[in-house]
Amino acid sequence: MANVRLSKSICAVVGSVLPGSHTTLESLFLSSGAPGPPPNGSHATKWKDWLFRVGNDPNVDSLTVLGNILEEFMDILPSGDSEEIQKREKNRERVVKVLEENGLRYFRFGRVLPTGQAPEAYSMPSSTHAPAKPTSVDELLLVLLKGLRRAMHPLTHRRKGAVALSFSTEYDIQDLLHALLRPWVADIRPEEFTPSYAGSSTRMDFLLPAHKLVLELKIVRDGNHAKKIGDELIIDIDHYRRHPDCDTLWCVVFDPEHLLQNAEGLTKDLEGSRTTKDGTINVKLLVL
Repeated sequence: MANVRLSKSICAVVGSVLPGSHTTLESLFLSSGAPGPPPNGSHATKWKDWLFRVGNDPNVDSLTVLGNILEEFMDILPSGDSEEIQKREKNRERVVKVLEENGLRYFRFGRVLPTGQAPEAYSMPSSTHAPAKPTSVDELLLVLLKGLRRAMHPLTHRRKGAVALSFSTEYDIQDLLHALLRPWVADIRPEEFTPSYAGSSTRMDFLLPAHKLVLELKIVRDGNHAKKIGDELIIDIDHYRRHPDCDTLWCVVFDPEHLLQNAEGLTKDLEGSRTTKDGTINVKLLVL
């Protein structure tokens, strides 16, 4: 299928209803196949402009990208109060209406097709924009981590009669990430202890010794916990800096309810090389 131009009305509606911070939505767009880098602009115009770019790029299947971006928003209702659910329903109706006005229709699991065309009759184009094969462990982690939400979707929305999986705890998400990593990384050591620091030690989530890399994943449980995430990560960094097989620490913060007030500030404060008498560690932080 050739690229389909996305009208400014589609771009405006979709760009205005998607929830999340700049960091969250940038991750969503890039993992959905939108060509980067992200455009500049305010929250009110950035996503609209990016979608319009998608619809004018001859190397991108715009309907596939649009479907990927809309999948979670259209298929999953928020778990908040009734007012939040009503707001989401109203915004979903806006998306359905603007797609219909442009001769398109949304189907479950992120499929946007021309009106009258059934999903079974649609075949994925060979030129679909997709991430290139990773050439380093950092590139691999970016692809897997930014795609975690999409990887969860078919497991939480399974076929009739199959038990749906839940990803409500850190262990749930760690198990999914472990499964995604196993085909790519031979030696993964979960829950290895760090050397003692300030009288205590801690268990790291995953150690990749061949790459001298540690993955630490946290899920934001509530508003109070969101305020403590930064302090928890600072303590973790001090622990991991003392481990002989840890040169790089990937801190992954999963924030499904968008409770972090300043994810960009947290990233700026913690990312980068940190050195003390106990050693040097390169910190990378990704908020999902």
